[in-house]
Amino acid sequence: MTLTLPDGLYTDDDHIARCTWCQATPLYRDYHDSEWGFPVADDRRLFEKICLEGFQSGLSWLTILNKREAFRKGFANFDAARVARFGAKDVERLVNDAGIVRHRGKIESTINNAQRALALRDEFGSLAAYFWRHEPDAKSRPRRITREALRAITTSPESVAISKDLKKRGWSFVGPTTVYAFMQAMGLVNDHYEGCATRDKALAARAAFKRPSGER
Repeated sequence: MTLTLPDGLYTDDDHIARCTWCQATPLYRDYHDSEWGFPVADDRRLFEKICLEGFQSGLSWLTILNKREAFRKGFANFDAARVARFGAKDVERLVNDAGIVRHRGKIESTINNAQRALALRDEFGSLAAYFWRHEPDAKSRPRRITREALRAITTSPESVAISKDLKKRGWSFVGPTTVYAFMQAMGLVNDHYEGCATRDKALAARAAFKRPSGER
């Protein structure tokens, strides 16, 4: 008997239902199963993700994921304090690094954003405290998260607000769509499709997650 899955889901040999977007490679499936949609309060990971989402602009996330380790090596493991001190020699080093996306504007943006991230951390206590204060109210979310529902959601009021505020603070490559993808990945929303086995795991992680207060 063949099981008919809802639109947007697939199964591998393990018979586990997953969102179809992750089926390209085992690395992508692992990312879907263990990272995407799970809440994050670690500033290094948050900074890394907002930067990599900027690099993804015009590309696929799988392209960036395949290069993530090279990005981490090139950008000092996305330690914002270290990246903020990068200079012209570092820019040239990265422009010539075949392991990453060699886009000068995005490289310079990451250095700039690291400097802006330090200021944000000083103001709010942590990047986590800043981003999580923008978590959407559950009542504003679609009643059911399906592929059809999410096709209409590439931004949200919260991603627009974050984008506008970050740009005002001097950040770049942080448009509303980029920010919404960041929110999805870092668990500010749970956009695993209904019926995806990972959806309930992400929901449980969100239920147990202690929202950062920013208190020192």
